[in-house]
Amino acid sequence: MKYQLGDFVRFVDEKMEGYVTRIIDDQMIGVTGEDDFEIPVPASKVTTVHGFEYGTGKAEPTTVKQQPDNMPFETKGVYLGMVSDDKASSVVHFYVINTTSYQLLTTLITDKQQQFKGEYAGIIAPKTNVKVYSAQLADLQLWPKFKFQIIFYTPQNVPIPAPLIIEEKFKAKDFSGTKKQLPLLNLQGWMMQLDEPELIIDAQKLKESFFNPVKEETVVEKPQIEVDLHIEKLRNDHQFLNSAEMLKIQMDQFHTSLDAAIVHQFPEIVFIHGVGNGVLKHEIHKVLSGNNRIQTFMDAHKEKFGYGATKVILK
Repeated sequence: MKYQLGDFVRFVDEKMEGYVTRIIDDQMIGVTGEDDFEIPVPASKVTTVHGFEYGTGKAEPTTVKQQPDNMPFETKGVYLGMVSDDKASSVVHFYVINTTSYQLLTTLITDKQQQFKGEYAGIIAPKTNVKVYSAQLADLQLWPKFKFQIIFYTPQNVPIPAPLIIEEKFKAKDFSGTKKQLPLLNLQGWMMQLDEPELIIDAQKLKESFFNPVKEETVVEKPQIEVDLHIEKLRNDHQFLNSAEMLKIQMDQFHTSLDAAIVHQFPEIVFIHGVGNGVLKHEIHKVLSGNNRIQTFMDAHKEKFGYGATKVILK
C-alpha cells in the first residue's frame, strides 16, 4: 500500500479530492472530503496531489548532530505523543519525542493477533521527534499492540541506560484526558513517557502511613456561573460513548455543579443543555423539581440560548 493515513489525494475519474482516513486493505482506502463523508475507493483510482506533502508519514532522513560538551546532558525525557491530524481529525499520528541528549536507535513493530509488522526503524537525534505510525481513531478497538525497542547511544562519557522494551495496547481512556502542549512538536495532543523511572517504595514511609492516617479536607471547587453540559465539552472521547453513557456523564456534571453552587451560596446558575431530543433537559428539570434548595427555574436568556439552557434560582 503506497498511501498512508493523512495523505492528500485526488480521484482519477472524478473532480474530487480529500484525505486518506482509512486503510481498508491492500487494494481499498477510505477518502474523506470537505463534507466529512468518507468514501471507500480503490487505491488505483486516486493519485497523490503533486507538491502536497502534509501527512505523508514519511520521516525525513535524520542528520545526527553531536551535542556540544558545554551543554547540560539530559538523561530523561523519551515520550510517545499522539496528535490529531489538523486536516483529517479522525486520524491520529504517533510521534516518538526525544528530549534527551542521547541518540535513540528505535524500532516499532505492531502485533495484531500474532501478525507482526515492522512499522519504523531509525535513529532519532537528540531534541528531535519522528512520526512512526498513523491510525484511524474510530478503529481504536482494532488497533494492534505496539512494541517499541529503544537503545540509547552517545559518544560522550556518560552512563548509558538499559534499552527500553515497551508493549502498549491503547484503550479509549488513553484519549479521554485533556490534551496538552507536546514538547518539541508545539502541538496539542496526548502523551505518555516511555522512560519513566521505576517506582521505588520506601518501606519505612509505607509502614508509617498505616499508623498516621491522613487528614482529608474536602474542598468544593467553585463552579462557573454558566455550565456547558454538551458532551464534547466534557469528554474528548465522546465518539466512543453510547447515549446512556453520555447522559450519565452529563448528569454527573450537573449534580456536581449544582451542589457546588449551593455550597458557595450562588444566587443563581445556568445549565446549557442544548435542545437535542430533550432527554437531558427533562432529567435536569426532574431533579430541580424535587430539590428543596431550589427556589425556581426557567428557560435562560432565550435571545442567547434559545430553549437550550435552564436558569436555576437558588434559595
